[in-house]
Amino acid sequence: MQKVDSTKVERIGTIASVMSVLMYVSYIPQIISNLSGTKGNPIQPLVAFINCTIWTAYGLLKKEKDWPIIWANIPGIFLGAATFITAIFSFN
Repeated sequence: MQKVDSTKVERIGTIASVMSVLMYVSYIPQIISNLSGTKGNPIQPLVAFINCTIWTAYGLLKKEKDWPIIWANIPGIFLGAATFITAIFSFN
């Protein structure tokens, strides 16, 4: 197996982290729709919330904190929870 340059690995990690954050930021239009009365399905954001919470805990509990994993998943905790809550409850 060929060794990969650590700079390339860092770039891949950065790109993956950015894509993860963008994936969770994409919940914002659904949150707006939920608040406007057009409710979305709450299951996927609930699962994303749980998944991101577990990954963040993993990153925090490692001997050496895994900051890319932590930062990539924190938005998913908050935006997944917000999307789930706004899909379940009425705020009118």
